[in-house]
Amino acid sequence: MYPNLYYACKDLFGRAPGFLRFINSFGFFVALAFVAAALLLSRELLRKEREGLLAGKDEMVIIGRPASVSELVLNFLLGFILGYKIIGLFLSSSPLADNPQDYITSLEGSWSAGLILGLLLAGMKWVEKNKQKLPEPQEKTIRIWPHDRVGDLTIFAALFGFLGAKIFNSLETWGDFVKNPLGSLFSFSGLTFYGGLICAALAIWYYARKHGIGFWYLNDAAAPALMLAYAVGRIGCQVAGDGDWGIVNSAYVSDPNGKSVLALHGDALRVLEQNRPFYVEQFGSLDKVPYIYAKAPSFLPNWTYAYSYPHNVIGQGLHIPGCEGNFCAHLPLPVFPTPFYETVACLILFFLLWSLRKRMTVPGTLFAVYLFVNGIERFFIEKIRVNTKYDIFGFHPTQAEIISSLLVIAGILIYVLLRRRAKTSPPPAPLSPPSQPPGLSTR
Repeated sequence: MYPNLYYACKDLFGRAPGFLRFINSFGFFVALAFVAAALLLSRELLRKEREGLLAGKDEMVIIGRPASVSELVLNFLLGFILGYKIIGLFLSSSPLADNPQDYITSLEGSWSAGLILGLLLAGMKWVEKNKQKLPEPQEKTIRIWPHDRVGDLTIFAALFGFLGAKIFNSLETWGDFVKNPLGSLFSFSGLTFYGGLICAALAIWYYARKHGIGFWYLNDAAAPALMLAYAVGRIGCQVAGDGDWGIVNSAYVSDPNGKSVLALHGDALRVLEQNRPFYVEQFGSLDKVPYIYAKAPSFLPNWTYAYSYPHNVIGQGLHIPGCEGNFCAHLPLPVFPTPFYETVACLILFFLLWSLRKRMTVPGTLFAVYLFVNGIERFFIEKIRVNTKYDIFGFHPTQAEIISSLLVIAGILIYVLLRRRAKTSPPPAPLSPPSQPPGLSTR
């Protein structure tokens, strides 16, 4: 496991610069996921613009005005926060700096770095606006295309996705939330994907409606990007060992260094009993510890079926002999590496959606397929994941099983309804904007 990029770089190359300790592996892959999604979304929106399916929107802007007070204040605050926390993290000698997540969510920081960077960004904004200043500010009409708004869409998705992921995780772990509401909401651990998906979708729906972007066309363009982003994000879960793993595979046990080895008869029960406090804290009693006995095929390494997540980022499990520092634990019994399974499955589903994107001409149907396959994938992976279960009329589903089932149903209904509507309604005429979309030849 690589809790941060320092460990990864040191393992791969034998040495690593110290500043990489501050780049969390999970956060790094989440950032990559957003970048990959933004690039794909921009490409797909541009393609639909060229095909006349999406049009730009004329907006009035005023050029030549000096920087306003609100712009200067906003840039100062942004610079201050970045300097106070990010630069402060590199300059800090506090014990909290060893764990960037704890440092970022604490009140510690560098006032001097915050003030300097805040004034620098505010000054740069003032200089930039002053260069463009005209004796008399002028109004100008510009055309903004949907692909030009991908940056805003990505920010909306990130902010509301994180908020939704935290809210749904708090509902799923209500006991921990009640004990420490602020710590639960503002920590970087504990994120529920479907909560992020739902809240981000609502925010993007509002944004698309406000700016006149065809909703179903936008959804179709986003479907492959969402699947790829999920696959990349799950790499972060696997690499960091953030607790998002599967149930115990009793066919294996962990050696002292966290390597999975085949168990002999009774080994799993012995290890379970030896670590009773660890498992009772999580599951209430040893009888409630979920497990499956499954051996990996001979052509696959053991870790693909049973992984003990050595050096996991949440420090859960037994101490690794000779290890010093914050990340020196591995699970007593190896578990199914479900993030790895989801990465593989979602990459396959991404290529499926990518291959269908030009063949499915009814707006919204590609997104319906995304909802269906995403729900199917998550529903089945939940069968071997550790998650909180609800008691509903004698059934005990997890939150993800409920939502994934609803997504499958929604995908089927949307697909059927949109196809039926397309048969009874004439196809929409291609849009004819006053000027051609960017990237088109005028010859």
